[in-house]
Amino acid sequence: MPSKSLNANLHKANQSKKDEFYTQLVDIENELKHYKDQFRGKVVFCNCDDPKESNFVKYFSRNFEYLGLKKLIATHYKEASLFTQEPAYKLEYTGVKTDPI
Repeated sequence: MPSKSLNANLHKANQSKKDEFYTQLVDIENELKHYKDQFRGKVVFCNCDDPKESNFVKYFSRNFEYLGLKKLIATHYKEASLFTQEPAYKLEYTGVKTDPI
């Protein structure tokens, strides 16, 4: 059985209720490099907390031509509340330099 020290950061986050963990860019790169041929000509859709901060959006936009993507679509939907109302938005990238990503 693994010791608690191996998961110290997870236990600390649980205690402080700071449990937002995001996939690291290096992990995305290490995994998706094996699927280059499967992305050619495809549209990738990323529904994320914030497309401007998403490591998946960063990976796909930076590797758009290398992967041969047709389009990258990133959306953001935030729950509206009584006090804040952030609009949903969508970013589309087709490899053109005037695209927003």
